[in-house]
Amino acid sequence: MHIPATLVRGGTSKCWLFNQVDVPADRGDLERLLVAAYGATDPVELDGVGGATPTTSKAAVVSASPEPGIDVDYLFAQVGIGTGSVEWTSNCGNCATGVALYAVAKGLVPVTGDGTRVVMRNINTGAVLEGIVDTSGGVVRHFGRQTVPGTRAGGVAIGLTFRDPAATTTLLLPTGRPAQDLRVAAEPVRVSMVTAGAPVVLVDAASAGRTGAESLERMSADVPWLRTVRHTAAPLMGLLQPGKEPGDAVPKVGLVGPPVPYTTTLGERIGAQDYDVSVRMLTMNAPHPAIGLTSAVAVAAAGLVEGSVVSRTTGGPTDEWLRLGTPAGVVAVRCTEVREGLPHRVTVQRAARLLADARIYVPQAGTPQAA
Repeated sequence: MHIPATLVRGGTSKCWLFNQVDVPADRGDLERLLVAAYGATDPVELDGVGGATPTTSKAAVVSASPEPGIDVDYLFAQVGIGTGSVEWTSNCGNCATGVALYAVAKGLVPVTGDGTRVVMRNINTGAVLEGIVDTSGGVVRHFGRQTVPGTRAGGVAIGLTFRDPAATTTLLLPTGRPAQDLRVAAEPVRVSMVTAGAPVVLVDAASAGRTGAESLERMSADVPWLRTVRHTAAPLMGLLQPGKEPGDAVPKVGLVGPPVPYTTTLGERIGAQDYDVSVRMLTMNAPHPAIGLTSAVAVAAAGLVEGSVVSRTTGGPTDEWLRLGTPAGVVAVRCTEVREGLPHRVTVQRAARLLADARIYVPQAGTPQAA
C-alpha cells in the first residue's frame, strides 16, 4: 500500500505530516502503519522513512478542527527507533511549527496579508498553540531566511506561541513545591518539577556535581542517570499509573546551571553575558542537540517562580525574556500576559520549510519487508 505525506523541517526537527483522511483513525492501526513506514523495528530505520534520531523520527496527523476558534488539530507521534512502538503522550513544538506552515501551504487556513495566523490544538495533550506564518505580500513562501540555533539553513519565519501553557499554579507545580530534593540512586539532587508546555523535571546541575553546560558527549554518558531521574519523578508528577512501566517521553528531563562561556555544536563562541541560564535536555533517551520547544516553555515558566532551580540560577524570578544557552546556541523565550506568576502566552521565534511531498510505500504484514 502507499500513502501521501509531506516532509517538513520545523525548527531543529524533521516530521512527516499526514492528512487525517489518508491514514487510519484507529490509534492501534495508525501505530502499526507508522512503525512499518518508518522501519521502526530497525535501530537505524534503514528500510523506512524514519531518520534514526529522536528529532527526525517524528510524525503528525493533521485535520481541520471542528472546535470553534481552532483551525487545525494535530496528533503527534514520536516514533520509536528500534522499538517497533510509538509514544503518544507528548507534544512537539518544532513539529507544530511545521504544521502551521503546512496548514497554510495546503489551503487548510487561508492566507491573510503579510502574516497568517494558524491556531492549532495538540490532540495528545489538549495544548493550544498559535503560529504566525510569514506570508509577506499575501504569498505562501516555500523558502526563507529565518534561522534558528542548531542549523544554518534558512526557513519561513514563524512565531510560535503556546497559549496558557500552565493555566493554574496547581498545574504548573504538580507536587506543590517550586523545588525539592529528589533521591536518585541514594543521592539527593535538587529539582523543580513543572508542567508548562510539557511535564519537565529540571535538575539543579550544581547539586548533582555538574554544570548545566555539559557537552553532548558528556550528556550521552549521563543518559542512564537522567533516565533514573525521570522515572523517579514520574509518579510524583502523576505521570505513572500503578503497575505500569515508566516511559521515556514524559516527563522531559534535563540540567540547568549558570551561564558560562562555551562553543556551540556549529563552532560559534558564546559568552556568559550572552544568555541567562544553561540548559541541557534529553529527547527520549538521547541528548537534545538544542532544546525542544515544550521544554523551553517549561524552563521559562519555571523562571517566573520564586525558589525554582531556574530562578535561583538567574538570581530571582525572570522578566519577560529568558535566554537559554543550549548546545546549538541561544534560544530566547518570551513570556507575556503574566498574571500571578503565570505566563498566558509564551513565544519562541522559529522557522519551517516544506521539504517534500511524497508517496510512502508501506509494507503490509506478511510481506518479506515487514519483519
